Amino acid sequence: MVESVTVRAPCSTANLGPGFDVFGLALDAYYDQIQLEKGGKGIRIQSSDSIPIELEKNSAGLVIKEMAKKYRVKTGLVVKIKKGVPTGFGMGSSAASAAAAAVAFDALFKLKLDGNSLVQYAGMGEMASAGSVHYDNVAASVLGGFVIVRTNPLDVIRVIPPKDLVLCVAIPKIPVPRKKTEASRKVLPKLVKLSDHVKNLSNASALTVGFMEKNVNLIGSSINDIIVEPARKHLIPGFDRVKKNALAAGAMGVTISGAGPSVISFASTSANPKKISDAMKKGFSAAGVECTTVICKPSKGSAVV
Repeated sequence: MVESVTVRAPCSTANLGPGFDVFGLALDAYYDQIQLEKGGKGIRIQSSDSIPIELEKNSAGLVIKEMAKKYRVKTGLVVKIKKGVPTGFGMGSSAASAAAAAVAFDALFKLKLDGNSLVQYAGMGEMASAGSVHYDNVAASVLGGFVIVRTNPLDVIRVIPPKDLVLCVAIPKIPVPRKKTEASRKVLPKLVKLSDHVKNLSNASALTVGFMEKNVNLIGSSINDIIVEPARKHLIPGFDRVKKNALAAGAMGVTISGAGPSVISFASTSANPKKISDAMKKGFSAAGVECTTVICKPSKGSAVV
């Protein structure tokens, strides 16, 4: 009888420019790991990382609690969390833990849930950090690749990204508020011009076709957001310079990763990813901000290890 399961789930980027709350992409850069084992009483969280271990304040804990309730699991459970995804920088940190938790619970109890069900449970974990349920990051972390999220009812479409797509992420070393996602949502416009909506919709549609046709050029040229990015970019010191530098260095598209403050560039393997990363770093440096850069490919999603 299996008494313990370990799952790794990748970080992710959401929105991808014009696809606010709809698009997600799993990144083979950082991973969270969760070991779920039977034992003791109740649900206990263990971690040597500086994360909340109270059940209601931990994204993985919330997922395990909801799934245990749904499937009437009476045995005690220990959730051991190893954080690898930077917290609060727009790379789906809470989502990675939530995704790993859902996949681990499914594997431990041999539920054989479908992708939509796993994403639905993982989405519940976002309440712990974002204050609301949303699925773009968790869908990417669970399923891997490029995802399109439709809700009511939840329906996630997964597309395998082109092999020659490469991502350059710049993670600035700046203070982020504890409820960063909530704070970044407060700056969004309540009303949007119809013409702006049409432009974003056209770019989102073209970006989807780019992924389906494995056309990196089309993906890159469609990373253009005129609604959310302009409202949020003032929260990221040096953003305009970082974007300009990356494009000049060969990136085909540049935008805020999720709610930020990380900035992500989309490029082809035929470009020079290190040159793009160095250009982004110089952009932040001009604003007096240090940053870490990572070059990666899309990830295949969560997996039992």
